[in-house]
Amino acid sequence: MGLDAPAAGAPGYRVRCACRSTFIELPRLRYHVREWGSPGAPLLFMLHGWMDVSASFQFLVDELRQDWHVVAPDWRGYGLSEWARQGCYWMPDYLADLELLLDHFSAHDPVRIVGHSLGGNIATLYAGIRPARVRALVNLEGLGLVGDAPAKAPARLAKWLDEMRTPPLLQDYASLDEVAARLQKNNARLPDERARFLAANWARERKDGRYEILGDPAHKIVNPYLYRSEEVLAVWSAVCAPVLWIMARESPYAQKMDALPDFGRRVASISRVTRRWIDGAGHMMHHDEPRLLAQLIEEFLAPHRDLA
Repeated sequence: MGLDAPAAGAPGYRVRCACRSTFIELPRLRYHVREWGSPGAPLLFMLHGWMDVSASFQFLVDELRQDWHVVAPDWRGYGLSEWARQGCYWMPDYLADLELLLDHFSAHDPVRIVGHSLGGNIATLYAGIRPARVRALVNLEGLGLVGDAPAKAPARLAKWLDEMRTPPLLQDYASLDEVAARLQKNNARLPDERARFLAANWARERKDGRYEILGDPAHKIVNPYLYRSEEVLAVWSAVCAPVLWIMARESPYAQKMDALPDFGRRVASISRVTRRWIDGAGHMMHHDEPRLLAQLIEEFLAPHRDLA
């Protein structure tokens, strides 16, 4: 999808498709969006996960063999997008942001979406809420959560009140090398050059010379609302688009969720779902096996590529 070019601030990794940065003024806040490829090519949205940024998809984009116009936003409170003004983050706000972004980039045509983790959860919910707006969906471990019993509500709300009173903090780092080391601690499969690239896009230098993560610490505040499996089931059951559901063999998160009967019931509620496992990868499969993942995605999207 492009010519080799050095990744700024990230020695050792060379991108094959350089991105363009765009800032979009949504009604509630300013959003940063990365774009790769020609605007005239088929549109493909990529939605990142929790405590991640849109640059996380660079390795996957570099492995795409066909021409795409890839659009990947930094979710509110991440990367270069503005932080939420209310000091905490709600799933309905992400859904509203996605709808406004689709209005901007594809107001009249349904879209193809690849969503990882949080992004996969948002995309799957949106596909059930607005089925006419999603042409095809690839869910990369947007698996939801274990359902909560109603009896947990008082303690959950109390914890939320406590955390709102004393907001959390994020660790800072002495150098980008330390940031890269932290990323590799989280994912031992991450090669040095990819870790350095991600570090340069995941953190920024402060005036005091230390590096801070490009994320609002308020993302760590517990959600006051319980995860209601039956509501999720109702929304997923309304998804009409074909869905490719990819999980990684070495992901503890995927292993845990796949073992739950409730999770299997949720996925089975989607009428046009194809499930695949990817070997040699953990939860961050787009970092671990981007070439294989790109192949699976493009094979799945092939019937939907030449449509408007």
